[in-house]
Amino acid sequence: MSAAVDLNQALGSMESSSVAAEVAERLMGVFTNGQIAPGTRLPSERSLAASLGVGRSAIREALAALEILGIVIVRPGSGTYLRGGASELLPRTLSWGLMLGEPRTRELAELRSGLEVQAAEQAAARISDESIERMAGFVATMNRSTEDFEAFKEADSAFHREIALASGNTVLEAILQSIRSLLRIWMDRGLRDEERAAEAAREHSAVFEAIRSRDPEAARRVMQQHMATATGRLLSDFNPPTD
Repeated sequence: MSAAVDLNQALGSMESSSVAAEVAERLMGVFTNGQIAPGTRLPSERSLAASLGVGRSAIREALAALEILGIVIVRPGSGTYLRGGASELLPRTLSWGLMLGEPRTRELAELRSGLEVQAAEQAAARISDESIERMAGFVATMNRSTEDFEAFKEADSAFHREIALASGNTVLEAILQSIRSLLRIWMDRGLRDEERAAEAAREHSAVFEAIRSRDPEAARRVMQQHMATATGRLLSDFNPPTD
């Protein structure tokens, strides 16, 4: 039996809607129970998504997080592989990647904000017509999905990935993807009612209009505003309301 089939069977299905952090947690559970040997090539994103019952974007972000944590290695044109000695890395990487405390989460959110602003500014100066068309579709999905949080979050993630891609800076794109993957569980929890979704949709629309106008200064300004409120939503679980 192939390694891909073995891993898919070991994972089983995820009955409830899942976030990337939960996918990463499930994968690491399989990696450390002896079922998958170090150096094994993992199944495709499509295959993993089907096994877990989640979208491919959740798989993609989970694997990106595991790569930055040193659990897997991506070899372009070949696939994603389990690193040797993954079990030795887990005590360190679990505390960093999947159990982020408040100080580290705040620091990552702060770093993300600055990089998203830079990406938006550069995207406004460099974006292609094709990228603008894709972004328009993501914004439209968010605007009509304020009651469908899963669809909203998928479009939200795709929107920010497109901005990073349009920035023309591959290093910036990779770093942002890794940070967003590590923060994903908190980003998802920050979006929990229609009012917040509608607010976020308006913010994304403003960012899109600035980038579509190819106005770097406006893109910087509206992304700063978006990041301020988005970070507040992300960190809301650390700041429960007081009586």
